[in-house]
Amino acid sequence: MAENLDNAKRKSIVNQDDFIIKKKYSQNFLLDENIIHKIVDSANIDQNTGVIEIGPGLGALTKHIVSQAKSVLIYEIDEDLIPYLEGFLDKTNNYTLQNKDILKADINQDIVATLGGCEKIVVISNLPYHITTPIIMRFLEGVKGIHSMIMMMQLEVAKRITSKPDTKDYNALSVIIQHQTEAKYLFKVPKKVFHPQPNVDSAVIQLIIKPETIHKNNKGFYDFVHKCFAQRRKTLINNLSSGYNRFTKSELSEILEQLGINPLTRAEALDMDTFLQLYNQYFKQES
Repeated sequence: MAENLDNAKRKSIVNQDDFIIKKKYSQNFLLDENIIHKIVDSANIDQNTGVIEIGPGLGALTKHIVSQAKSVLIYEIDEDLIPYLEGFLDKTNNYTLQNKDILKADINQDIVATLGGCEKIVVISNLPYHITTPIIMRFLEGVKGIHSMIMMMQLEVAKRITSKPDTKDYNALSVIIQHQTEAKYLFKVPKKVFHPQPNVDSAVIQLIIKPETIHKNNKGFYDFVHKCFAQRRKTLINNLSSGYNRFTKSELSEILEQLGINPLTRAEALDMDTFLQLYNQYFKQES
C-alpha cells in the first residue's frame, strides 16, 4: 500500500503546474511499478551489494534499491529534484545522494568513500538518451570494481549494443561494448509508461564486466574497429585501405585469407573475437 501511495505522490508531483521538467537532462520519469520491479530484480541485489544509481529522478527505482542493497551511491544532476528524493528516502540511511554530473564526478573516490564494504558493485540507471554512450564508456574506461550494469536506454541503442554479427543493428559500438562486457538484451519498455512520454520506446540491457579486458589500453583496437565500419556497405579491404593507407589491397587480402576471412567480407560479418584476431594480425604484419 505504501508503495502505491509513493507512486501516486510521484505522479501528482510531475503533474503540478510549477514542477519543471528539464529537457536538457532528458527527464522522462518512469512510473510503472511492474517495470520498476523487473529492473531491480534483474540486478540481483542483496545485502552485500553496493549500488550506483544514475539519474534517480523522483526515486521510483531508488526506493526499491535502498531496501535491498547494503549501500547506495546516487548521482542526480538536477538540484531541484534533491528535496523530493530526500523526502521519499527520509526513513532510510544506507544511501549517499550526490548532486553531481556523472561525467564529471570522481566516481572512484566516491566508491571508496561510500561503497567500500560491499562485496560487489552494480550500476543501475534509466540513462539520459543524449549521453547514453558517454556514460557507459565512462564506467568501462575509468571506474574500477564494477561487477555489472543494468541500464535502460533508447530501444535502438539497446539493440545496437547487444546485437550479433550479420544483423542490421550490429556496428562498431556493438563490438566495443562486447569487448569489455557480456551484453544481454533483457526486455522492452514501452514509451507509454513514462511521464512525459518520449517519442521512442526504451529497453533494459545487462552488461557484465569482463575483468580481463576492462581498463586496458584499448584505444588502438577501438580505432581499428571504427575504421572497419567506416562505410557499412564497403568491404573490410576498402575501409581499411582508406582508413590507414599502409597496405595495398592485395596485401590486405592476404592478411584476411591468413585468418580464413573472405576478402569480400564486410565488417558486419565478423564477431568480436575475429576482430581481435584481425587487429593483432594487421599490426603484426605492419611491424
